[in-house]
Amino acid sequence: MALSRVFIFVVLFCSSQIRNVVSADYQMALKKSLLFFEGQRSGKLPPNQRVNWRGDSGLTDGHDANIDLTGGYYDAGDNLKLGFPLAFTITMLAWSTIEFKDELARQSELSNALNAIKWGTDYLMKAHPEANVLYGEIGDPDSDHSCWERPEDMATPRNSYRIDDEHPGSDLAAETAAALAASSIAFRSVHKPYASQLLRHAIQLFDFARNHQGVYSNSIPQAQKIYSSSGYQDELLWAAAWLHRASERETYLDYLQESNNPGGVRTVFSWDDKYVGAHVLAAKLVLEGRVKASGIWDQYKAEAEKFICSCAQKSSQNVEKTPGGLLWFLPWNNNQYVSTATFVMSVYSKYLSSKGVSLHCDETVVTPSDLTSLVRSQVDYILGSNPKNMSYMVGYGSNYPQQIHHRGASIVSIKKDSAPVTCQEGFQAWFNKNAPNPNIHEGAVVSPDQNDNYQDSRNDFQLAEPTTVSVAPLVGVFAHLA
Repeated sequence: MALSRVFIFVVLFCSSQIRNVVSADYQMALKKSLLFFEGQRSGKLPPNQRVNWRGDSGLTDGHDANIDLTGGYYDAGDNLKLGFPLAFTITMLAWSTIEFKDELARQSELSNALNAIKWGTDYLMKAHPEANVLYGEIGDPDSDHSCWERPEDMATPRNSYRIDDEHPGSDLAAETAAALAASSIAFRSVHKPYASQLLRHAIQLFDFARNHQGVYSNSIPQAQKIYSSSGYQDELLWAAAWLHRASERETYLDYLQESNNPGGVRTVFSWDDKYVGAHVLAAKLVLEGRVKASGIWDQYKAEAEKFICSCAQKSSQNVEKTPGGLLWFLPWNNNQYVSTATFVMSVYSKYLSSKGVSLHCDETVVTPSDLTSLVRSQVDYILGSNPKNMSYMVGYGSNYPQQIHHRGASIVSIKKDSAPVTCQEGFQAWFNKNAPNPNIHEGAVVSPDQNDNYQDSRNDFQLAEPTTVSVAPLVGVFAHLA
């Protein structure tokens, strides 16, 4: 009998150890997700910079327009600063911080999250020097993509491109308004004057977007090659929702109520399609009883929930999944859409829990804990519970991509070798080198393909290039799970 008890104890102990080995460390993932933004910084780096393989860069940005446009983030693995995805990044970082402030504080990451937001908002306010002027891009895509250089060595043109009242960009202006409005909420309790400054810029930018309507990538043709916009009605709704939440002004609520284009049920939530975000913010108002659950408000809530139900596989038109179980949206950097979808499910789980209600999907009840379980399964896949047993977050675990498509990570740090790496030399000496990147870009997230495959190739810019828009929502998701 005693021998049997020993055997059972050993089995239970070993099983516990196996679970501990394979279970995800969300606290570590959260820490690395915020470190990623420090590796993407442009400008003069601060004394508390933790990613030490990076140096100062882009210090003449804005000189061609006689304006200081230093700072901000490089959006991906190149050396461009692109206002449209940058603004969405900041909006999602701010939303993460607003919804999961206490969780971030418990993990001692709240100050790092606020620092990540502020590095972006300081730049976005610089880029908005006048009411109807907003700089939306620094650098030329063709020349930048023809070189493989560290940001610290950039020798490519740093042209400054802008929108104004004669060259409008409602999508860019409204997304930037959303970013600054959301950030004003994030900073309200820690730096009220800064929060007020952010809100002033947001209000001006929304007026600019509404009064001078147009697609930003028509006014900045260079953007058509990289982040071309499909329209601006979604950004206007998204910005109005954030401005109402930040200011409590009825005019923004009226804008949402009077919209004749609520968007319909969407298939993705992304840097180019913000309808789901606007739907979720409107649904929050319905759940809180701040607006009547009728008319367009009921429509917003229904459209938010249909998207969530499709992700939860409880709809007549579910989001596809890879054989290994990852939600599958689109071939290009699919994890950026998994990131936003899991964020939406995380916040909606929180909203439902606060009211003690569940989600009804085609006659099936989905509880808040059901949503969190689905979020956990998706995040666990990203962190290594997948057919390749590979973490798609760089620096997390022991098996992660070694050759991500990223200039700064793939070239020896300027701190170790200050000799300039020229445009073509970078390709010859580093891009084509079949060896791990010399710098570990912690927190960078890349994607498998539709069949759960991933070739660790620096040449694969479709799957192996990390972006800020992929990581920003995961900050909130990791905080929620941690």
